[in-house]
Amino acid sequence: MKTYLVGGAVRDELLGLPVKERDYVVVGSTPEEMEKLGYKPVGKDFPVFLHPKTHEEYALARTERKSGRGYKGFTVHAAPDVTLEDDLRRRDLTINAMAKGEDGAIVDPFGGREDLKKKLLRHVSEAFAEDPVRILRVARFAARFGFEVAKETMALMKRMVESGETDYLVPERVWQEFAKGLMEREPQRMYDVLEASGLRPKLLPEITGIVKLEGTLAQRFAQLAWPLKESAVEALCNRLKVPNEVRELALLGARNRVALRASRLATPQALLELLKRTDAFRRPDRFQDLLAVARRDAPVIDTSRLETALGAAKAVDAGAIAAKAGSPQETASKIDEARIEAISRVL
Repeated sequence: MKTYLVGGAVRDELLGLPVKERDYVVVGSTPEEMEKLGYKPVGKDFPVFLHPKTHEEYALARTERKSGRGYKGFTVHAAPDVTLEDDLRRRDLTINAMAKGEDGAIVDPFGGREDLKKKLLRHVSEAFAEDPVRILRVARFAARFGFEVAKETMALMKRMVESGETDYLVPERVWQEFAKGLMEREPQRMYDVLEASGLRPKLLPEITGIVKLEGTLAQRFAQLAWPLKESAVEALCNRLKVPNEVRELALLGARNRVALRASRLATPQALLELLKRTDAFRRPDRFQDLLAVARRDAPVIDTSRLETALGAAKAVDAGAIAAKAGSPQETASKIDEARIEAISRVL
C-alpha cells in the first residue's frame, strides 16, 4: 500500500501557489483494508475515504471506461492491481496528472511539469473526450493561469462539440465550472476557449464577449448579463440553472438598466420609483450590489445622486406617518409624498 498526493495540489506546489485542497490516491489497497485502518468510506460511485484525523480525501487508484452518454456513463474499476500511472492516465490535463510520493519525489509520466513551464494546457489521452465537462475545465484553467491550449487539445475539443457529446452536458455541472471561471483572474480567456472550441454558441448564445469583471459572483454574472434584454437573461439563467441569488441580481439589472442610466437627470419622483422598483428599502445589500454593477457600465453610471436620494428617503419616519394616516393606500401615498419632498431638499 502506497499513498500519493495527486492532482491540483501537486500542480499548485510546483507553481509556487498556495494549496487549498489536498487529494490522495492509494495504490495497492482495498476498501476493507482502508476501513480497518480507520478511514471512513464516503464515495458513492467509486471508493473514496476520509482520513481518520485530517479528514482529507483518499481514493483508491482506479480506471474508468466509457459505457454510455453523459458524465455518469462510466464503468469504474478499483483494485490493488491498478497502478499509479493507470490512475493518472484517466485525468484530464497533463498538469493535473502528476503525483508526489511520501518521499517527496514527483511522479510525472505524461510531461505535466514540462507543460507547466511551457504554460500549456494539454490533454493526457484520448479518454479526455469521454467527459464533455472537461472542455469547460480547460477554459477555466485558461482563465486562471493564462495558459494556452495545445493545438491537439483544441482540435479534440472541437471534435467533441461536433460529435454531439456536449449535448449531454448537465446544466448544474456547466454552472459549477462556468461560475468558477467567472471568478478567475482572466474570465475573458474562458470565453475565448469556449468560442474557439465551438461550445460557446451552444451554451451561451446570448453572450458575445466578456469584459473585465470584478466583484462577487452575483455581481460578475450581472455584469455579463447587463447588455441583455430581460427575456435573454431569463433564457440564459434557465439553461445554466443559475442559483436564485445570482439570477435575481442579473434580472434586476436588465429590468432597470435604462432607468439607472437616466438617474443622473431623473426627477425626485422618478428616483423614488426606481428605489421602490429595485426594492432598495427592504433589500439594501442587493441594491448596493446593483449599484456596483451599474458603476461598471460603459460609460460609467454615476450613482451618487441615487444614493443621496436613498439616504434622504430612508430618513423619513414612515412609522410616524402610518400612525396618523387612515387606509393603507393613504399611508403609502403620504409616505411617498414625504420621501419625494425629502429627496427634493437634498438634490
